[in-house]
Amino acid sequence: MQFIDLRSDTVTHPTPAMREAMAKAPVGDDVYGEDPTINRLQEMSAGMMGKEAGLFVPSGTMGNLAAILTHCGRGDEAIVGNRSHTFLHEAGGISSLGGVHSCQLPNQADGTLALVDLESAVRSDDPHEPITRLICLENTQNACGGLCLTPEYTHQVVDFAHTRSLAVHLDGARLFNAAIAQGVDAKELAGAVDSVTFCLSKGLCAPVGSVLCGSRAFIAKAHRLRKMLGGGMRQAGILAAAGIVALETMVVRLAEDHARAKKLADGLKRIPGLALEVGTPATNMIFFSLSPDVKINMGGVIERMREQGVLIDAAGPWRVRLVTHYWIDDAGVEQAINAFRKVLEG
Repeated sequence: MQFIDLRSDTVTHPTPAMREAMAKAPVGDDVYGEDPTINRLQEMSAGMMGKEAGLFVPSGTMGNLAAILTHCGRGDEAIVGNRSHTFLHEAGGISSLGGVHSCQLPNQADGTLALVDLESAVRSDDPHEPITRLICLENTQNACGGLCLTPEYTHQVVDFAHTRSLAVHLDGARLFNAAIAQGVDAKELAGAVDSVTFCLSKGLCAPVGSVLCGSRAFIAKAHRLRKMLGGGMRQAGILAAAGIVALETMVVRLAEDHARAKKLADGLKRIPGLALEVGTPATNMIFFSLSPDVKINMGGVIERMREQGVLIDAAGPWRVRLVTHYWIDDAGVEQAINAFRKVLEG
């Protein structure tokens, strides 16, 4: 059976054009800085983010970790959202591997961190307290419904941080989704921050990798940390080639994923037993809760959907996240709607 896989956009496979580029990619030893395909990807990525330099890393988690360890020393503090990916889903790496203390602030309903909360969180010059070094933002804000941070808000946080000698790192795993949804260039969302990571292996469809971007001095330090974390790769231009195709061909078409997410949400809202969250979908993610009236538990819903050829995952005991991507077409959307109707109404 060929499944309609709505669990995440991380399940995407490389396109035929990516596979061809991977097969033909000129390569070299990237630890020596001699892989021409990786060098091209890094330069292209930096330009798209409005930065001086880029660093290809195996994953967004490694990119975020390398960025935070570059900005912070052991015992320093990074301010993060309590619904951020770095706090929730990166295995506590900044603390366990970097000795960086985290201050978790509540994400607001729109995914932001309130400026008043940031003001309260910045430490005074007191030897009893860790030193505040960094503010971390996320765009799109995954756990808050795939919501977008605006250029205006991002600039407000950067201005706040820089006047207090703090840096700002942006986890932009799905930054291009945020840019497309708002009709702005990615530079408008990333240009002001001190560092940014974005993923190639989600909606952009490449099989592996993320890129960390920042100043040349920042990337030079992050490069050493990448090596320390085990991310120094050799002839990885084979992977970077798919990333180049992703940036050249897959960004603009993210609007199709957003449109299909809206079509899917419109179909789901007519099915009893589902309560869509307000504002969903903002991008390519749909969040909803199952009603207490539903007679089967979450595990049962997931299994019965699988029997209908649709893969879904739980985002909580009664919460579901669905994610559209390149491999979900209009027919897949209709199949998913019909499957939910059959499982919940039948």
